[in-house]
Amino acid sequence: MKLTSLSDLPAEFVSHNPEIQKKVMLRPGDLPHLTNFSQARLAPGQIASAHHHVDMYEVFFVMSGVGVITLDRTPYALTPGVCVAVEPGETHEVKNTGDEELVLTYFGVLT
Repeated sequence: MKLTSLSDLPAEFVSHNPEIQKKVMLRPGDLPHLTNFSQARLAPGQIASAHHHVDMYEVFFVMSGVGVITLDRTPYALTPGVCVAVEPGETHEVKNTGDEELVLTYFGVLT
């Protein structure tokens, strides 16, 4: 068993935008095929720039706030309760379009 609390974890930077912080709850090796299980907080206007993963699915769940995820140039609204699964090779960008913090819990799974 591994028990983790967000309140006990240090903040780290998201590789796609070093101004966005995340807390990593699970890391590679904790579970088979898992790359991370994290929570990121994007300030109003912040963007995790467009990128893709060759061999990883990435799943985002919106905890709070509003934003847009653009998948292969098609924008989709992010609102609390929305879950988006991004497939390997899909280019994706996340932007906070609201006036409050956009909080995303997400994980990656290797193919």
